[in-house]
Amino acid sequence: MDGKISVIVPVYNSIDCLEKCVASIRAQTYDNLEILLIDDGSTDGTGRLCDRLAGEDGRIRVYHKANGGASSARNLGIRCAEGKYLGFVDSDDYIEPDMYALLMEAAQERHVPIAQISRDEVDEAGTRLPDVCVPPDGVRFCGSEEFLKELLLHQGDCSFCTKLVRRELFETHAFPEGELNEDFRLLVQMLRETEGVLILPEQCYHVVCRQSSTTRSRTQDSFSRVFVDIVNNADEVQALVDREYPRLHVYAVRFGLYQRLDYLLHVPIVQMKEPFCRGVVRYLRGHIRDIVTNPYLTGRNKIYLLLLTAAPGTVRKVHARKMARRAADTAKPDAG
Repeated sequence: MDGKISVIVPVYNSIDCLEKCVASIRAQTYDNLEILLIDDGSTDGTGRLCDRLAGEDGRIRVYHKANGGASSARNLGIRCAEGKYLGFVDSDDYIEPDMYALLMEAAQERHVPIAQISRDEVDEAGTRLPDVCVPPDGVRFCGSEEFLKELLLHQGDCSFCTKLVRRELFETHAFPEGELNEDFRLLVQMLRETEGVLILPEQCYHVVCRQSSTTRSRTQDSFSRVFVDIVNNADEVQALVDREYPRLHVYAVRFGLYQRLDYLLHVPIVQMKEPFCRGVVRYLRGHIRDIVTNPYLTGRNKIYLLLLTAAPGTVRKVHARKMARRAADTAKPDAG
């Protein structure tokens, strides 16, 4: 196999998990790689840890920058990368030793610009959690339109962390800065320029779900923004689909309705009278027919959407109490 891989790791206050993450990249059986640690203005000593790790392995390069978010860190890594192929790993996570060897072999043998490994989710103790993305039974090539369809049905994996991407795809694209859900937006744009994605069944990327994650934790403001962004993404992909993939129209409609349902069930109740939230409710009230007739929404989805069009504040409060009771029940110790 030929071709250097640049593995880009955006780092922010990750002192408790970075060593395990980097160790898993250093252990790769594919040795023609470099590791770029992009310290995004860490304040907990993570920057010094990055420098120490670089002193232990000549393949590691460290860049320190002012805090600007994961997308700006990734974009700096892309500009500094020397590899023909780019990969991304979040500092919370870790990977299996053969991940990049499998991805590179698949990408070169099948001549594809994007190869994807499968993933699993684990808790901090390493216990497997239910799969968010179900791996295929075997190696599967998924054409761009089909892959987009699966994203619209919330079945596909939009994360760049599970992918090996040929560098030239980033020559005209970058991660959108100042936004959340950036992987989805960028991948949808890239799919227009590729024939599809080759998906491998091996679950070699491990997403660690932490109670207090440095890279995934949200302030109330950023928590709200992530759900605003999923609505904006839905509108952008709807326009793209109607322009370039008209056969996917019904799936894009479903996606837009589901994203707004997700928004309304998670936005802080105190923000429900703000203009953006009122606009979401108006949208639903103008799309009642789509809610009722769309075949890709579940009955539960439809009931919630219809109730939210009628009494969004009341439904949101009832849902919040329900979730709080469920969380309390889960936290109770087992009897005996």
